[in-house]
Amino acid sequence: MSEFADYKKEIMEAAHNERIRVALSRAIKSYRGNTSDALKKFPHTIKMAEEVREIKSNAVANMEKLAEQASQAIEANKGKAYIAKTAKDALDIIDKLVGTDKKLIVKGKSMTGEEVGVREHLEEHGHEVYETDLGEFIIQKLGSRPMHILSPAIHVPKEDVAQLFSKITGKELSTDIATLVATARNLLREKYFQAHIGMSGANVVAADTGTLFIIENEGNIRLATGAPPVHIALIGMEKLVPTLGDAYKVSEVTWRYANYTVPSYVSMASGPSKTGDIEKVTTYGAHGPKEFHVIFMDAGRTKLAQDPILRQALFCLRCGGCLYECPVFAVTAGHFGDKYFTGIGAVWAALLSNDPEKGAALAYTCLTCGRCKIRCPMKIDCASMVVELRRQLVDTKA
Repeated sequence: MSEFADYKKEIMEAAHNERIRVALSRAIKSYRGNTSDALKKFPHTIKMAEEVREIKSNAVANMEKLAEQASQAIEANKGKAYIAKTAKDALDIIDKLVGTDKKLIVKGKSMTGEEVGVREHLEEHGHEVYETDLGEFIIQKLGSRPMHILSPAIHVPKEDVAQLFSKITGKELSTDIATLVATARNLLREKYFQAHIGMSGANVVAADTGTLFIIENEGNIRLATGAPPVHIALIGMEKLVPTLGDAYKVSEVTWRYANYTVPSYVSMASGPSKTGDIEKVTTYGAHGPKEFHVIFMDAGRTKLAQDPILRQALFCLRCGGCLYECPVFAVTAGHFGDKYFTGIGAVWAALLSNDPEKGAALAYTCLTCGRCKIRCPMKIDCASMVVELRRQLVDTKA
């Protein structure tokens, strides 16, 4: 019960934290306006979301088969693919790929990486790891943890970022956001080209071609996966869909509900860099990575897919919209969560992170108000999932 007591103390302190309320109120207003504008401009997205839900439902039921198919496609493209049954298996594979010599690693934002603690794991093994997403970089330097799946530093107001960056640079910086962004750019720019390894996740993967789709705005992931000689991607099996056409649809729905009319970058990676410009002889290792490694991780996903109610958690596109609608999240940020957040985070904590006490704490914090379902493009019924999770947790305890 100590974990529950600690969680109760943490969430009550968060609820009375004025800086969290300020940061979240700004973010929620911006998100709602941006999403509304995106869906008005591209109204077909709402109908497409219904199609994507069907794609995801069928894909989740066939994750293992799709992982095998994607692995074969990646190998045919001269990449390397691996299937990890557990989080430990995934970390073991990464350890073998990275090696024992100290490496400089640049990392794009990845919820799957966060799930297994990959940065912390690599740092413990002596490697120098840089989070390159601006929000993740802020969190890393604060020694904190992410508080939102898309905007990890959502709870940190610009005043605190200015103070942090002033400390890092030794210069007194203003709260001008453009200045703060430029400062992060200057701090990270050379790391991409010095790095031995770049790491990423993926928003969706087409099994037929083995193509990873990576959606972003900052350009950091494109640099992190394009400049270093080795690209390692860690991806949850639920990100797989059957075809390239399916992946395009999932991507479009994801970025619209993530509050963008169109993102600045959509990278598609299917293998190591190559060229055929000399006598049409395909040669691998051109300007981009010479090595391309993709790890598909199960870690409880195939078991979760068998639950008729809780399997909905695997439909999640990670657009983050539900969090902005959650009344508890609005006053506590990611303190209502762990690696994943709010009601859906309860399912992930209990069944995928194997932390029933944390899952129970989140499940009984959820108000089951259903506002998240209204916003969700996949219409995931978190309220029903939370009620079912509570039942299962009670039965397990009994």
